[in-house]
Amino acid sequence: MKNKLLAASAFVFLATACAPNINSNHYATSSTGAVGQVLACTVVSVRQVNVSSSDSSTGAVLGAIGGGVAGSTIGHGRGSLLGALGGAALGGLAGEYAQEGLSRQAGVEYIVKLDNGTMRTITQGTDVYMQPGQKCYLLYGDQSRIIPAN
Repeated sequence: MKNKLLAASAFVFLATACAPNINSNHYATSSTGAVGQVLACTVVSVRQVNVSSSDSSTGAVLGAIGGGVAGSTIGHGRGSLLGALGGAALGGLAGEYAQEGLSRQAGVEYIVKLDNGTMRTITQGTDVYMQPGQKCYLLYGDQSRIIPAN
C-alpha cells in the first residue's frame, strides 16, 4: 500500500512540476533555424508580474489518477471502491493546486516604444532585466522577447 501511495504521489508531482521556461535566453528546439523579425525599440516601463499556467487540468487529472490508485488500496470490496472515489476527488483537487503553485514564476512586463513611435508590451522571464530608457530589440515570431541592444 505504501509503495502504491508513494508511486502515485511521485507521479503527480513530477508531472505537474513541468513549468514552461519563460526566460528570454531559452529557445524551444522547434525555434532553432526559424527566421524571425527584429525591431529596434526603447524600454518605457518595467514592472514585476507573476506568470502561471492557465491550464490546471493536467494536474487535476494526474492527481485524480494518483489519488484513485492510492485510495483503492483502502479496504476490500466496497471499501476499496469508496477509497478510490474519495482518493480520486482529493487527488484531483491536490493536483490542480500543486500544478498552479509549481507552475508559478516571476516575470517582467515591459512596455517598449518602437523607433517608428508605436508601443508594444511583452512579458518574459527575469533572466534579462532592463531599465526604462534602455535601448533594446524586440524579437518576434513564434515566441517574442526583448533583449538589450549592445
